[in-house]
Amino acid sequence: MIRLQRISTADGFLYEYMEQLITTAFPPEEYRPLEELRLYTDNKPHFHNNIIFHHDTPVGFITYWDFGKFYYVEHFAIDPAQRNGGHGKTVLSHLCQLLQRSIVLEVETPEEEMAQRRINFYKRQGFVLWEKPYLQPPYRPGDNYLPMLLMAYGNLECERDFETVKEHIYREVYNIKG
Repeated sequence: MIRLQRISTADGFLYEYMEQLITTAFPPEEYRPLEELRLYTDNKPHFHNNIIFHHDTPVGFITYWDFGKFYYVEHFAIDPAQRNGGHGKTVLSHLCQLLQRSIVLEVETPEEEMAQRRINFYKRQGFVLWEKPYLQPPYRPGDNYLPMLLMAYGNLECERDFETVKEHIYREVYNIKG
């Protein structure tokens, strides 16, 4: 059984587990500095930092933002020691049922095999690839924008909703004022 448990920095071991996993699962340019992540976790009520449990064992983490009309999944990773056990599929299914609203996430452009596999994984879970160019703003000053694509689950449509979704993400997640 999969469950999500929202954490704060006061959750010692669980918070350390999440930090260790984010730093091994993502290159530094794809996550905010850890000090800033700690502040967001403890002080932004619409930011949810969650440990994923299979029964009582932590198997990964997922962070998402509640924007009212839709959710934005910022980071999602399964512990390398727990991969290929179906946890990713189960977590996404659980998340879609739990949140009951549209969900958006960023994916790398499908130039490399791993990025193609990731996109296909999300497609199998019901997400639709928005093929409109999207640039992920930098998390750190001096870093470059990264070419990405958005994927959506639910009743969002690329042609109708792309600009609104992008503006929300830019403003709330990356602190870029329109």
